[in-house]
Amino acid sequence: MVEGLIYSFVAGLFIVLQSVFNARLGESVGIWPSNVFVHGSGFIFAMFILLLISRQIQIENFREVPPYYLLGGVFGAIIIFSVMQGISILGVSYAITIIIVTQVVGGFIIDYFGLFGEAIATVNVAKIVGLFLMIVGLLMYQLS
Repeated sequence: MVEGLIYSFVAGLFIVLQSVFNARLGESVGIWPSNVFVHGSGFIFAMFILLLISRQIQIENFREVPPYYLLGGVFGAIIIFSVMQGISILGVSYAITIIIVTQVVGGFIIDYFGLFGEAIATVNVAKIVGLFLMIVGLLMYQLS
């Protein structure tokens, strides 16, 4: 559990840093050139780590997953574009707040319906109240 919390914290920190860096890069060189650079440098870094830690690459394992799971890279390009635009237009805190709430609502829907192989999560009053409070908090944060 602690390991999951640490990874989640690191992910959140790097998502906000990447979002700001990408938005500023996009303002300087353009959104799509920035997007290509971000994914290209990410590819090079991931390939380096893969080659460093993996003795054998199992290409045939890709055939065993549903094809729609291979859309992660496409989603990444859409995410980077949308985050850069959102931050450039709305500012960092407003855009990130909306992104976080959208992620929580999306995660709730995926868990509730058991989509993509996730275990169906039980819904209780506390979860619904928490979700509602996050949305109200977003509105209050932006209106103040």
